[in-house]
Amino acid sequence: MSSDPRRVPLNRDRVLRAAVALADEVGIESLSMRNLAQELGVVPMALYKHVANKEELLDGMVEVIVGEIAAPVSDTDWKSAIRQRVLSARQALLRHRWASQVIESRSHATPVVLAYMDSLIGMFRAGGYSVDLTHHVMHALGSRMWGFTQEVFPTPPPPQDPDLRAAMFTQFAEKYPHIVELATATAHDAESSVGGGCDDQFEFEFALDVLLDGFERLHQQRWTSD
Repeated sequence: MSSDPRRVPLNRDRVLRAAVALADEVGIESLSMRNLAQELGVVPMALYKHVANKEELLDGMVEVIVGEIAAPVSDTDWKSAIRQRVLSARQALLRHRWASQVIESRSHATPVVLAYMDSLIGMFRAGGYSVDLTHHVMHALGSRMWGFTQEVFPTPPPPQDPDLRAAMFTQFAEKYPHIVELATATAHDAESSVGGGCDDQFEFEFALDVLLDGFERLHQQRWTSD
């Protein structure tokens, strides 16, 4: 009897999880209904019984990623609970490097996405935050609630030739001395998405903690937007 996993009956969950795994392997740009069908051992038309089109497939893939975010911790203070939740979202996105690009491309929120946002809002409200402050808090968190940020422009890779690279660096330093000073004084991470190789995880947590501390101070001051 064959143990080929492709003979397992097809359903929406299996289609979405296979799509996530394939995107992890080949990249989101290379994902298509055709190669997903091939991966599952079915004809492309079989997929359309479970997802209407590529956009619905991408929506569902985001749902799978959101489903990997840890449930809220109940036996701690609001700030620690939210911090853990957001960092869990970050770990989910680090496992699926293409996910931030897809999240940003979505034109509407699915029920799973809305449930996650509703949960975060509820955590602030349970911490005593007013509806007014919570509204502004969610705007301030922005994409950070999903575990990623894009606040710095990417920098192009330097030339491979050492002489050209040195000349370019010298010219750049003359024009933008403060950028060079900053870039050469910080830790670096080869896979960073922040700046020119900064310690991505540290920068993410630093900004998250600054925001949470600021939110806490405003809450204690009974701040309103009036």
